[in-house]
Amino acid sequence: MSAESISSMTIEEYLAGERTSPAKHEFLNGQVYALAGASRNHNLIVVNLIAELHSQLKQRSCSVFPSDLRIKISATGLYTYPDVSVVCGETWFDDSHQDTLLNPTLIIEVLSPSTEHYDRGGKFQHYRQIPSLREYLLVAQDPYHIEHYSRQAANQWLLSEIDDPQAVLELRSIQCRLTVQEVYAKI
Repeated sequence: MSAESISSMTIEEYLAGERTSPAKHEFLNGQVYALAGASRNHNLIVVNLIAELHSQLKQRSCSVFPSDLRIKISATGLYTYPDVSVVCGETWFDDSHQDTLLNPTLIIEVLSPSTEHYDRGGKFQHYRQIPSLREYLLVAQDPYHIEHYSRQAANQWLLSEIDDPQAVLELRSIQCRLTVQEVYAKI
């Protein structure tokens, strides 16, 4: 979340503005926060992730979404835009606009210098409140480094780290495999 809050407003005002705004903003407790743009490497990693996941999921009942689909964490009230999200089974939306997702199975954030601390800490704290969420990936831009969090029994999260470009990451919740080398293609 950007340190710069734009103004205080209601959820209805936020959503109405967000639906017509060319820029994206997070919302929490009446505060709206502008989101920064992304670097070349950040965007390439996101495209690689979406392409790999879409290729593996296109014949199954899972959908891959880019950062333009907002997520609402009902338990905390945060509205945010993860870099990549995946839903398996029925997709639940907050309202008839179908632009605010409620039930992601997997969320992926590509780390940037300005968001890394938030993605690891406060944002992940919000994400853990989503009952449907089974896995969370943090992907560094440079060097090869992926942190894979998977929900365990009793709402515990297991961390696995991958640094080897030849390694294969198993995403059990969506039955997909990502090769680290493909995630970082053209980087």
